[in-house]
Amino acid sequence: MKVVLVNGSPHERGCTYTALREVQKILETYDIQTEIMWIGTKAISGCIGCNQCLKKDDDQKAINRCFIDDKVNEFLDKVKDTDGFVFGTPVHFASASGQITSFLDRVFYGRGEMFSNKVATTIVSCRRGGATATFDQINKYALMSNMYVVGSNYWNQVHGTTPDEVKQDLEGIQTMQNLAKNMAYIIKCIKVGEKLGVEKPKYDAKIKTNYIR
Repeated sequence: MKVVLVNGSPHERGCTYTALREVQKILETYDIQTEIMWIGTKAISGCIGCNQCLKKDDDQKAINRCFIDDKVNEFLDKVKDTDGFVFGTPVHFASASGQITSFLDRVFYGRGEMFSNKVATTIVSCRRGGATATFDQINKYALMSNMYVVGSNYWNQVHGTTPDEVKQDLEGIQTMQNLAKNMAYIIKCIKVGEKLGVEKPKYDAKIKTNYIR
């Protein structure tokens, strides 16, 4: 069992990382392998809708790689062998960071099948406000990809301007810990279900409807 935690902050070991570490520590107590992936500070282009990644290989399998070879492809290479994902971001003007927004736009574009039946959650770090708007924004990627989205006993957010201040947000830290416990439980339940022969949902080809008449 493995979970990849994505740090979408420009600060590798800042407030977002501090929250992710709380989640990571609890997951590891449940014998779940973890990895924190920092997407860095180099520019990540937004999706240009070229559809190159939707092309099929000789076996008619989706390529599932972007023609821009950056952190997006590095992440996509991990997806097949990963059971759950935690997407972490700071709040920038009541929204997610530009880095992780561009990153997730390209990661999820046309790849619903790749993420189906995997577990996902979001954590948000802010000084004061804008957390719930950001939380809703990032959750939408998983909610439209047949993923199982995990919650906690409050919105998955921490407050503070420094890692030390985040650690003083005891409610936020507890929220991260409960979130990790819930995520571990759901992943383990899915694994037990697989061993017992419980089939995952099977989906028909997506119906796309335009509203132009």
